Amino acid sequence: MNVRRQEAFGYRSDPAVPVFPDDRPIIIFDGFCALCSGWAEFVLRHDHKEIYRLLSAQSALGSALYAHYGLNPQDYETNILIADGIAWFKSESSIRMAEGLGFPWSLARCFRVLPLAWRDGIYEMIARNRLRWFGKRGTCYRPDQRYVDRFLA
Repeated sequence: MNVRRQEAFGYRSDPAVPVFPDDRPIIIFDGFCALCSGWAEFVLRHDHKEIYRLLSAQSALGSALYAHYGLNPQDYETNILIADGIAWFKSESSIRMAEGLGFPWSLARCFRVLPLAWRDGIYEMIARNRLRWFGKRGTCYRPDQRYVDRFLA
């Protein structure tokens, strides 16, 4: 993964990235992956403060953001968390997402005792095998009607 060096809100000056509301953290995930869409559903159920917005990587905005960060917009090797204009990837994005859900999920911060290379290595192994282990949806994930306002198009 060759992620571009970033500055806060740097995507705002990228003409290839459509304007979008970024006043709350945004989770970008593979909408066809059963594991990833399951994580999106988990976040929706446990995000009682409704701090997160979600975005399918297959959307035009999702693809533009993947490309902006130097990621392949066809091979979703990581989810992305954009918070305060900064993008987080792989294990760090997952830990930060869990922290935002509050206790007990915030205990995920304990994984930071492991070296980043180890955490990301485990993340990469799961990411490489996620479709084989967890399956692929026939259609891109669509939220339950009660959560539709929490999704970006």
